[in-house]
Amino acid sequence: MAFDYKKEYKEFYMPKNKPEIVDVPEMNFIAVRGTGNPNIEGSEYKESIGLLYGIAFTIKMSKIGTHKIDGYFDYVVPPLEGFWWQEGIEGIDYSRKDEFHFISLIRLPDFVTREDYEWAMEEATKKKKTDFFKVEFMTIKEGLCVQCMHIGPYDDEPATIALMNKFLQDNGYENDFSDTRLHHEIYLSDARRVAPEKLKTVIRHPVKKR
Repeated sequence: MAFDYKKEYKEFYMPKNKPEIVDVPEMNFIAVRGTGNPNIEGSEYKESIGLLYGIAFTIKMSKIGTHKIDGYFDYVVPPLEGFWWQEGIEGIDYSRKDEFHFISLIRLPDFVTREDYEWAMEEATKKKKTDFFKVEFMTIKEGLCVQCMHIGPYDDEPATIALMNKFLQDNGYENDFSDTRLHHEIYLSDARRVAPEKLKTVIRHPVKKR
């Protein structure tokens, strides 16, 4: 059976729908940066998703090609994630989507090295006739965070964030946003196939002891 990061690391991907503190270790990702409203057809955000999955599945399917990755094991491609921010705002303002900056990401298995990523970039460009130059290899250590499962439309996330902020206040923590510590979402549902009221999204914010 293929290794599923969501099931094997439930503390990072399957939190309860009440806030909790988590210490997130260093992980490697493929990532694409962009700006603008993610809901617009042809947006940089929608483009980023196609680029990420192009590289992610090139790496996953390397098992049937000539490039053998040392330590490879069969796995389910981890879920799409995103860091979001706006200039001059702590957290995000959902009413100003045109001002979004984002980094879209997909986690890489630990056995994937930078050299394997570079091979995948060349392989995908050659086979898919698409330029993948926007896809970066990125290492991130989030550290101490508060997270909560949000169920429902993305525009309703402020209600879940309010619960998270109250939890921090009640438990001696505070938000710790910065240029490198950002609003983080992990998408466990495919918005193209799941009704808005049933969408599952992990919301994660950086924190520190107050």
